[in-house]
Amino acid sequence: GVLRLPPTHDQLPAVLSAAHMGPTLVVCATVDASRVMAARLKRAGISVALMPQDWSSARGGVDVVVGARSAAFAPCPDLAAAVVLDEHEESLQEERMPTWHARDVLAERCRQSGASLLLISASPSVMGSHSRRVLAPPPERERAGWPSVEVIDRSAEPVWNRSLVSADLIEILRNRSLRVVCIANTKGLARLLGCRSCGVLVRCEVCSSTLVELEDGRLECPVCHVSRPSICAVCSSTAISRLRPGVTRLREELEKAANRPVAKIESGDIVVDEASHDVYIGTSATLHQIHRADVVVFLDFDRELLAPRFQAHEQAMALLIRASRLVGPRSRKGRILIQTSFPDHDVVRAAVQGNAAILTDAETERRRAVGLPPFSALAVVEGEGTDRCVESLAGALDLAISRHRGRALIRAVDHRRLSDAWASLPAAIRSTVRIEVDPLSM
Repeated sequence: GVLRLPPTHDQLPAVLSAAHMGPTLVVCATVDASRVMAARLKRAGISVALMPQDWSSARGGVDVVVGARSAAFAPCPDLAAAVVLDEHEESLQEERMPTWHARDVLAERCRQSGASLLLISASPSVMGSHSRRVLAPPPERERAGWPSVEVIDRSAEPVWNRSLVSADLIEILRNRSLRVVCIANTKGLARLLGCRSCGVLVRCEVCSSTLVELEDGRLECPVCHVSRPSICAVCSSTAISRLRPGVTRLREELEKAANRPVAKIESGDIVVDEASHDVYIGTSATLHQIHRADVVVFLDFDRELLAPRFQAHEQAMALLIRASRLVGPRSRKGRILIQTSFPDHDVVRAAVQGNAAILTDAETERRRAVGLPPFSALAVVEGEGTDRCVESLAGALDLAISRHRGRALIRAVDHRRLSDAWASLPAAIRSTVRIEVDPLSM
């Protein structure tokens, strides 16, 4: 089953309940999270094997085997239950060849051994919740487990003349009693295009993702590969330009607005001096590097909502969940600020109302309508043998194949059909290509 547990609620009681069923395998989204969970289970009097260093203990038999993604393959004699914590996290998917997801590995192990599988998440993925029973606390308790999420609506402001340092943000920055963390994901900033004439973001008319500018000047959608001339679909203007606000410039603007020092956190920083600053600016990795905050501000959340990935909305929600754990529940005055041009987006409404079902239900119907996983199976194939792979699979029933920039996208009616098609290929072809099933990005 699936347990929808608010982001600030303790996951330990659910893990202990599973452990009472017998030997239990627990997979966490990160190595640090697995270490913390192992320590807490030991304090509760549970025998624990922390993977991978305690492999021999796990093989000998303990109450709980716990680890990060690779622990999905760990030994656990007489397996009675398996638990996936933070099932929504993309870190649970291995992107290297061969690709796999810890949730799917444990589902198959539980099926073969007759064990129970429990997926725990503040916002279960569509893949995880599909065909499974979802349990959730009462609405008022679920909402209480989220911080206060406030939206700064930027839809009425021309995107080209808009500063990410809004008036509402300045008021918060100048409150010296608050520790503020500002998030601005700089990776992929060049993908955001704006129209200088009408001030709107340039988006795909088919799937609403942001378009990218090709070398020949045309615009293309990285998700559905629809291309068109570089013309605004709203006002027909050709004045399309890239938006490139950088973190360094943002830090300078924030420092002037806050009238106090602002620390820029680099993705490679291992230790952050949290004693000398109370305002920070960085990418989403900052949410793992800072241990406490009063307010987390997403300076441009549109960058997450419009990312050219079919799982973009779930990944955007994952960022809000991480931020929620940083600031704490609304009862402790935890606050998240979202600056966006789409205040009515399903992700935003789900976070504001503290009801993740809003996103899950909408995302499920969207994928059903366009035939995305779990209502189909996708695989991206690339490598020197791609042409031979496509030729061998051409004409196969229940398969649709398209080519794009040296890669092939294979769509099958389900994962069993995709697996059978892949197994039918000669080993000489399979060894010359890389296949990624249900890719995080396309």
